[in-house]
Amino acid sequence: MSNILIINGHDFYKNRAEGNLSSLICERIKTKLQDKHTIVTTKVLDEYDVNTEIKKFLNADIIIIHTPIYWFSIPGILKKYIDDVYEPGIFFGKSNEFGRGGLLTNKKYMLSVTWGASENEFDSHKESFLEGKTEDDVLFPIHKTHEYCSIQKIDTFSIFEAMSKINVSEQLNRLDLHIKNNIN
Repeated sequence: MSNILIINGHDFYKNRAEGNLSSLICERIKTKLQDKHTIVTTKVLDEYDVNTEIKKFLNADIIIIHTPIYWFSIPGILKKYIDDVYEPGIFFGKSNEFGRGGLLTNKKYMLSVTWGASENEFDSHKESFLEGKTEDDVLFPIHKTHEYCSIQKIDTFSIFEAMSKINVSEQLNRLDLHIKNNIN
């Protein structure tokens, strides 16, 4: 049985992005994993205590971060959480080689993200708006942040066109399969 931390990194934007899909996704992840794992959660929008969050990370074997992608990055509120919680001496230390002082070895993380873009915008031709970048290319800074802490990557889960009328049941079934295939 693993200890899993699920972080909901959604911010609230009245009448355009109130976090309903993010809450649904986080709840689905919890429901799918709670029979075989110990689950703790954080909703970044709620108040959090830095020391409590650090303890959650230290106890976790797997960290699942769900976040919408705004302007090709994570919401500011999630970035602030990372700035507050990922403390030197706990998450990373000094090293002779830049980026190699991570202290959270033997931990894994998974990004679960929602995009406004369609799936065909990614990994397509160089003339496209995203210039042939994959999802993980766009998420490079977030992946490098976790690599800097020596947390190992689990494949990213993405829902595309999340601002459109998506088939939520179909997307949740995809999420279930992703969890089954990537988290023991």
